Amino acid sequence: MSDAVLEMKNLSVGYYSDLNILSDLDIKARRGQITTILGANGVGKSTALKAAFGFLQPNQGDILLEGKSILNIPPYQKIRSGLAYIPQQPGVFKDMTVEENLELGGWTFRRDAKQVRDKIEQNYDRFPALRDKRKQVTGELSGGQQRMVEIGRTLMAEPRMLLVDEPTAGLSKMLAREVYDMLIDLKKENLTILLVDQEIRQALKIADYVYVLELGRNKFEGPAADFTDLEKAFWVA
Repeated sequence: MSDAVLEMKNLSVGYYSDLNILSDLDIKARRGQITTILGANGVGKSTALKAAFGFLQPNQGDILLEGKSILNIPPYQKIRSGLAYIPQQPGVFKDMTVEENLELGGWTFRRDAKQVRDKIEQNYDRFPALRDKRKQVTGELSGGQQRMVEIGRTLMAEPRMLLVDEPTAGLSKMLAREVYDMLIDLKKENLTILLVDQEIRQALKIADYVYVLELGRNKFEGPAADFTDLEKAFWVA
């Protein structure tokens, strides 16, 4: 069995058919690891995640989930297949309670009330800070707690692979550390994570494998330990 849970092969993607943001991109997210995509603003990091989840249709190449092409599968079916996406902009329903937000994440098995309840309790075990706030309106929570709700809601569907886009954008350093700790804990639960991040040093601390993009193409790749010299990693020829 391949060690890749998600693989982008020779991928070219753009918002128009004649203009690619990504060209000939090759990315492999290995099982049980945190794989990080780094690069300057505008190089196509978030575009890669949107293509993987089906928000953008590639102009060339293929995207494989556990060895099977998912190019023509809509996002909601990708969720059923074990792939989940956490966008950069917070996506919680702020006028709903914490528990109502989590319940929405259980739509794939909504007819099984016990399973929904069990999954909610698992999230309270995972994020103890949410248990006492379960009846609180989500918009009243801190930014870090809202991220917990969003991640918890995503985990309700039991994904095996997470696409995570800029998870600490707009958060304080203290809250950002909490989010990175959450990602490490999720890896310990055997989730495979493909992370896009601007916080280079923090991303390198939690990553197992790194891809650096330049102008929408692969520039460097390798184990995170090889990228301790940031000047070398982001040197532009």
